[in-house]
Amino acid sequence: MVKCSYFNRCQGCSTQHLDYSLQLKNKTANLIRAINYENIKVFSGQEYSYRNRMDFQFMSKGLGFRGRSGLVDIENCVIADDEVNVLLNDLRTFFNDNDAFDFRTNQGTFREAIVRITRLGDSSISVLLNPDSPQITAAVERVRAFSQNTTAKNVLVVLSPINTDFKADYNDNFLVIKGSEMLEEEFLGKRFFYHSLGFFQNNPVMAEKMHKYCHDLLGVYTNSVYTNAYGPTASLLDLYGGVGYFGIINADLFKEVTIIESVPQCIKAAKENILLNHASNTKAILLDAKSLRKLKFPAPLIVLTDPPRSGMDEKTISYINELKPDVLVYISCNPQQLGKELKRFKSYEIKSAALFDLFPQTNHMESVIELVRK
Repeated sequence: MVKCSYFNRCQGCSTQHLDYSLQLKNKTANLIRAINYENIKVFSGQEYSYRNRMDFQFMSKGLGFRGRSGLVDIENCVIADDEVNVLLNDLRTFFNDNDAFDFRTNQGTFREAIVRITRLGDSSISVLLNPDSPQITAAVERVRAFSQNTTAKNVLVVLSPINTDFKADYNDNFLVIKGSEMLEEEFLGKRFFYHSLGFFQNNPVMAEKMHKYCHDLLGVYTNSVYTNAYGPTASLLDLYGGVGYFGIINADLFKEVTIIESVPQCIKAAKENILLNHASNTKAILLDAKSLRKLKFPAPLIVLTDPPRSGMDEKTISYINELKPDVLVYISCNPQQLGKELKRFKSYEIKSAALFDLFPQTNHMESVIELVRK
């Protein structure tokens, strides 16, 4: 039975009409087709109230999502964490008469509100404004007044140019109205700071399950094959490393860890997180993964790659093959792109595959593929 009253009007939750067990079967079948490997371990969690981030668009009255025939006013989102819905109510109560941005005419002031919460009790609301609006000064003051009428610990104003659909991982043209621009989360006892406008997994409970799975998987190698009387002997290359969670969580398993990331804000946070978690054998380098050839890595080497939906650049794939890591762990949110790229690693075979449903009620998923040299 469909739980959401906006289903089929809002463009999200496209599979909510299906029983959750069937959703998992469909996702598993999709992954099997993509990678041509059938023994898939499946991990799932709560079906609703799981997302710690939601992006709402301002409307003249209220806030909502893009729907099939325009914006849909949203009072409560069933896949959002309960605290996210509390902050949505704060927004709806205060911003009930808005100079909302119109994407057809590029006119108006208030664009979007990005709402985020963490399991450590942190929270933020980032209000995206059209910097070309003649009402921009008054709008900033209105957000300042709102910051005193919300339970959100952090409130930001972001000047988002009208020629962009703000879905980027980061925008450096922001103003902190209340609190800080940084949020804090915890995975497996490690604490991580990340920017309110940056990428971070939207389902922290399932993300932690995925981190635990990867830590156990890597530990099988480093605790048996790659160790001697002095400790671990293998190195880890963490590609598309973000704020450093995979590298830092697994640092205890390796002699040294190198985190590669192309977003300066993420690398800055990664370096802070390395110090915060006392990962003295770990370094974070600002570099586009397609320029990986500039660096040298000692053997034995294990590579963990977690690229965006678009996948890895051809130059990155080529150099990984030249590096000949003993093990390659590929984390993917796009099965079709994953299937295409696995074919490029002809010297490797799949040893294990796992599906993590971070996105119930949708077709999206995360997968972890363990590749070993033939």
